Amino acid sequence: AELSRVADTLVSAYPNAGLPNAFGQYDEEPHQTGHELHEWAEHGLVNILGGCCGTTPEHIAHVAQAVKGLAPRQIPERPKAMRLAGLEPFELS
Repeated sequence: AELSRVADTLVSAYPNAGLPNAFGQYDEEPHQTGHELHEWAEHGLVNILGGCCGTTPEHIAHVAQAVKGLAPRQIPERPKAMRLAGLEPFELS
């Protein structure tokens, strides 16, 4: 949410299918991933979605269906400034 608020460019997200279990496998079901990313898209936080470790074509299909018809995040107009990231964000106008 914070990145979406300050970024003056597209925001992408490609999460894992949950955290790895004791065997290094990912247990999050495709409908769970779709539900989570639907919330991100519904709140206007992202422009591009995908999947990383543990995601399958079925996960991606659920994500695509979950966000179908939702508008992508609107890129905010921000004044030109030097913006740096670290432990705390810094902006020099």
